[in-house]
Amino acid sequence: MGVTKEQVESSLKTTLNPSHIEVTDTSGGCGASFVVEIVSEQFEGKRLLERHRMVNAALEEEMKQIHALSVKKALTPEQWKQQQESNQSNSAV
Repeated sequence: MGVTKEQVESSLKTTLNPSHIEVTDTSGGCGASFVVEIVSEQFEGKRLLERHRMVNAALEEEMKQIHALSVKKALTPEQWKQQQESNQSNSAV
């Protein structure tokens, strides 16, 4: 049995305490491929590569069974807020 979406979410929540998290199983349910969107204060002052490494480290056990992990977004709460405001203003136009 592969890794579940819930296992990935649980590990990330425990380690990175995100204010927003979205995990998508892109493997068709076998748990081999995931896309992650995560917002955490712990990313503050970190470069994108460091943020991705933090996500990978949080999923160290799961990564033994996951074939592919795509970190679509790894943002700070402030970056997330700005992005949401930008999206809202673009959709209002």
